Amino acid sequence: MNTENTKAQMRKGILEFCILSLINEKEMYVSDLIEELKKGKLDVVEGTLYPLLTRLKNGEFLSYRWEESTGGPPRKYYQMTEKGKLFLTELLNTWKDLTESVNQITRNNNQTNAPETSFEPKN
Repeated sequence: MNTENTKAQMRKGILEFCILSLINEKEMYVSDLIEELKKGKLDVVEGTLYPLLTRLKNGEFLSYRWEESTGGPPRKYYQMTEKGKLFLTELLNTWKDLTESVNQITRNNNQTNAPETSFEPKN
């Protein structure tokens, strides 16, 4: 089994959650999103991001507005809708439950000399 493939699949699974969390803080342009995701060590290219943003917009979780740019074509800025905020709240609750479950399971593995895998932040 390829570890890199598994790690990539895990990242893809939480990408939508991360994007919604970022846009919930403030409206964002695609390059701003890519930059923030990179800061969080999630490297994403525009070709991955645009279809996901379109799906979120079509699901009425996001809306956008056009803004003229002095250095090129107009820019599309995405913002959360009320439906998107409710969806994000559900995702946050699911994430909390999931991380608690994973941490509980991996703690049991840690007691049997398996590599440390807890997802809790360390001080």
